[in-house]
Amino acid sequence: MSVYILRVQSAIASKPWYWVITAIIFALIMLHGLPAFPKNSAITIEGTVRNSAGKPVPDASVLLIENVQTTPIETRTDADGTFILTAPHAGTYILKAQKSGWRDAVKENLGLSTGKIKVNLILEDLKARPSSTSNSGAMEFEDKPSFTVAGVTDSTQAGGHGSDAGLRTSETLARETVALKPDGTNEISDQLLVDDIAGRKPGGTENELRAALAQARESFEANRRLGEFYFLSRKYSDAIPLFEAANQINPENHANGYDLALSYRANGEYTKAREQVRKMLAKTDKAVLHNLLGNLGERLGDPLEAVHEYEQATRMDPSEQNYFDWGTELLLHRAVAPAAEVFTKGSNLHPDSVRMLAGLGAALYAGGFYDQAATRVCAASDLKPADPEPYLFLGRMEETAPAPLPCVEQKIARFVQNQPGNALAHYYFAMALLKRAKESSDPAISQPVEALLEKAVNIDPRLGQAHLQLGILYFGKGDYQQAINTYQKAIEVSPQLSEAHYRLGVAYQRIGNQAKAQQEFQTHQQIEKAEAADVERQRREVQQFLIVLKNHPATISPK
Repeated sequence: MSVYILRVQSAIASKPWYWVITAIIFALIMLHGLPAFPKNSAITIEGTVRNSAGKPVPDASVLLIENVQTTPIETRTDADGTFILTAPHAGTYILKAQKSGWRDAVKENLGLSTGKIKVNLILEDLKARPSSTSNSGAMEFEDKPSFTVAGVTDSTQAGGHGSDAGLRTSETLARETVALKPDGTNEISDQLLVDDIAGRKPGGTENELRAALAQARESFEANRRLGEFYFLSRKYSDAIPLFEAANQINPENHANGYDLALSYRANGEYTKAREQVRKMLAKTDKAVLHNLLGNLGERLGDPLEAVHEYEQATRMDPSEQNYFDWGTELLLHRAVAPAAEVFTKGSNLHPDSVRMLAGLGAALYAGGFYDQAATRVCAASDLKPADPEPYLFLGRMEETAPAPLPCVEQKIARFVQNQPGNALAHYYFAMALLKRAKESSDPAISQPVEALLEKAVNIDPRLGQAHLQLGILYFGKGDYQQAINTYQKAIEVSPQLSEAHYRLGVAYQRIGNQAKAQQEFQTHQQIEKAEAADVERQRREVQQFLIVLKNHPATISPK
């Protein structure tokens, strides 16, 4: 009953019989004692209303609607498009932004539990588009993408700029961009499941739900509720047959069909998941289904379908998640300039997104715009200084960039200060100081380096790179035996660290042990050869997008 109430459209409020229906609904609730949402402490909603170009929309009305019985909570946006609303208690609400001459922005089924949430809404200026295109209700880009994805190729040319070390770094950054979470946490790796599970609780215990199903095998609700119990418990193989049974009984139920598709996917049944989503899309065209179809396309080795579905999802709903998925799909398949374009637009629309700026930095780095890449990721670190991911991106960039990058040393110094127990913070700070010392020929800059590296290996004795760098320092001082001991420690914790074997060979040469030196040089060559073959294999497995640039621009120039 409560779900039914929430779906009553606000438009009926103008009808004469509106208050009669409202009174009947209220009486039914009081008569049957249906549960209401628990009256928890107030919840703050902070948000921004922007247009589709990313510019703030001032003086827009923002309404928080619980149900037809309650008066909407209303506020207006400030000059910078921001607003703050307070929900009186937990529950499921509708959040709406509206302004005369603009298409309403609506977030339905907004689940609020505790604390504070942030929401971005996009209003569409109806004056900026022809009326013939306004019937779909979907968002249209004011700035059309300057590219189209025309196909894929199995070419082994990896693209990118700079040395092989830089190329490997850009490939690593691309993979790690995909894994970034919207809130900087690592609790659940799958954002689709995060969004679907958020705020949901099982409708009873397992025994209660199994007993209910035993009494009504043909009941949609009984199958659905037990399936949902297993789904929320992440027992997907148990949930699937129950969702399938419910879907047979009522194939029009979107929530059940979507949970069935997610369960198939989580269980590794990607083909079945794609078939289910396509069936649902034939009945209702939703952005969330296009996004899920994009995810499945990538998993099934069809990146062309994936990128087109992600683009369609973004056109229909320019959310942070959709922009991020579209950008990372392009980045993974080496469409570097288009990825930078998408991340740029996404970060303009969602300026509080750490991962959007990090993704933009990764794309710019892959395109050879090293300084601009660092600047974007430094800005990402400023948004959430406690989030370690932007600093790790900066550290990897600094290691392989041809010259010291702007702002990196300062930000990683803050990383050390904020997280003194993080071994990589100390390691990357040491590397940034070393690079600047070499660039400026000022040895005084590198004085803290040894202490930083020793701190890193004390925190994490298995950090082979830090042991390697310590060995290099000892070798530079002429302390060859200490260098040998440290290189050996690096190899002990990281046997495939090829540079450690090479430098150990050089150290053995220096003390006159040619036999051991040759042994280490041979090991170094074997590892290098195996690594090169592995990298080549991985690159062959990645299909590159064939991009057609509109107006024939040579490249995307970072602003």
